[in-house]
Amino acid sequence: MARLGNIAAFPYALALAVRNMAYDKGWKKSVKFDNVSIISFGNITVGGTGKTPHVEMFIRALLDRAYRVAVVSRGYGRKQPNTSRFVETNSSVEDVGDEPLQIKRKFPNVKVIVDKDRVRAVKMLMALPFGDVPEVILLDDGFQYRRLAADRQIVLINYNRPVFKDSLMPFGRLRDLPGQLKRADTVIITKCPPYLNEWEKQQAREINRINPQQKVYFTTVQYFDPLPVFEEGNNRYMYSHEAILFTGIANSDQLRHHVSARYPRNFHIEFGDHHVFTPRDIAQIEKFSLKHPQAIVLTTEKDAQRLRRNPAVSEQLKSRTFYIPIETALVEDENAEGLFDVR
Repeated sequence: MARLGNIAAFPYALALAVRNMAYDKGWKKSVKFDNVSIISFGNITVGGTGKTPHVEMFIRALLDRAYRVAVVSRGYGRKQPNTSRFVETNSSVEDVGDEPLQIKRKFPNVKVIVDKDRVRAVKMLMALPFGDVPEVILLDDGFQYRRLAADRQIVLINYNRPVFKDSLMPFGRLRDLPGQLKRADTVIITKCPPYLNEWEKQQAREINRINPQQKVYFTTVQYFDPLPVFEEGNNRYMYSHEAILFTGIANSDQLRHHVSARYPRNFHIEFGDHHVFTPRDIAQIEKFSLKHPQAIVLTTEKDAQRLRRNPAVSEQLKSRTFYIPIETALVEDENAEGLFDVR
């Protein structure tokens, strides 16, 4: 079956190889900006590596170093992807996408712009008044966007999904040829256990065929106490022993494990990544919640962005729905030297 999958995926693999060769040979040109440092975050797989939490980790670190920081994103799932739009804290998910809105709400003073044409987005940022022009631009999901040249290419790999043990879509989760990993100057192995010994780190390097010239870092996910999605949230539900979790993310395995550890009796309703919650979906969640009246209703921070303005959410559900904040951090004893360097 794997052999048949490889044969069926050959046209896709060939298209990827030709496109990358066109940029490698200079037949297609990348646009370079000289007066700003662009750090690109990307992956080889479709979702599940934690790009947004890593962008947020970099924002925190760079703001602490007094850099003016901006974020450029495609704004996946928005209604008008071919337009440029600056994200505001009161923007709608339909206009800007869930992840850019999450970033803007966490960092209101950081410029966030969404545009399918990332070159145009950077030009708009560089045309801002002098005091607002960013010194560092974080390019979310930029590894395959070769039309824009980045000063640093950071690729994220899920610790539990080595890229060379996966297959191209639709037979696996690879969106790019695994050999393209060589273009990255920095690799971050994400969603690791909180501690890894040196042997485990070396195994991760070898299984992903990371070369000695690439800088490698290992990160883990930190979970925090649930926070209400709506103002009507009733904190007493936080002390329940029962939880209903619903998610619209690429990979919920680690989150489900965390919820199971905290809430012994739990249920999971799973939707696709970037799912738009319809009245029927909300009714399904509400029906399940009414069967378990003492349970807290949990979701992700990304999904919470798509719920806040959803008119189908009842007052009953608003009082019980909480999201689980997360942050990315280096694994225990990991050295951060060079990770947040700006070129």
